Amino acid sequence: MREFPPRLPDQPIFYPVLTEAYAIKIARDWNVPASGSGFATRFAVKRSFIEKYDVQEAGGRSHQEYWIPAEDLDAFNAAIVGLIEVVRSFP
Repeated sequence: MREFPPRLPDQPIFYPVLTEAYAIKIARDWNVPASGSGFATRFAVKRSFIEKYDVQEAGGRSHQEYWIPAEDLDAFNAAIVGLIEVVRSFP
């Protein structure tokens, strides 16, 4: 996979997280109950792009993420270096 799909109308922000543990928690504990499956991914983003955004804490130091507005997702995808790797999946 090379890019993330466009956000849905009710998803104005894309939330890439900073740790694999947090990504797994979201995929397993939140996405599976909400939609039946979840995926934790790993990817790299050019520093020149991501440094425009502040790291946000969503409930604690172990829950750090970026808040990327949906209108910036194309630029975010263009700043991805290499491929997006699925590291864990939960059916």
